[in-house]
Amino acid sequence: MELIHKYFPDLTETQVSQFAQLEELYKDWNAKVNVISRQDIDTLYERHILHSLGIAKVMAFKPGTSVLDVGTGGGFPGIPLAILFPDSHFHLVDSIGKKIRVVQEIADAIGLKNVKIEQKRAERLEDQYEFVVSRAVTRLAPFVGWIQKNISRNSFHDLRNGILYLKGGDLQEELSEVKQKTKTYDLSNYFAEEFFETKKVVYVPL
Repeated sequence: MELIHKYFPDLTETQVSQFAQLEELYKDWNAKVNVISRQDIDTLYERHILHSLGIAKVMAFKPGTSVLDVGTGGGFPGIPLAILFPDSHFHLVDSIGKKIRVVQEIADAIGLKNVKIEQKRAERLEDQYEFVVSRAVTRLAPFVGWIQKNISRNSFHDLRNGILYLKGGDLQEELSEVKQKTKTYDLSNYFAEEFFETKKVVYVPL
């Protein structure tokens, strides 16, 4: 929790409580259903929660924003972002049912009201969203193809509607495959921990 306070000092009591509950909930559920790698569970706040919140350093979602989290897995980046932006709406989808059940249980346990959690493939979604977020589900070019149809034309942020994608490492080759313009934000500019040295948010306006 110290990490979250360090970079997000203006949390409400409710948000502090919700973030604080995540460690025990994830440890309990991970013992039953492996939604986070075993070695990462001890670094949950750094490698999963704070990493997810890297998107918030690039984009502060305004009230009423609809955000789709594709391939949410254990609820990242959707759950931390939904806590941070309680006036925005988050739709978390994953094709693996057991992971979705865990995410639903955790959201219910912390009283998260602004999330819809569903077992579904991105290609089958028909709704519209201002932004799509995800964490390294696949290479970016096919991902754009999956969700391009779901980006709303109703743009009301400083950045145009599109994708905010958490990726790591050397992305030069992967980004060259994407027809759209991209912009990359280095998370090392926002977070001092060594883990973030190669981590990035890739923004694709659509």
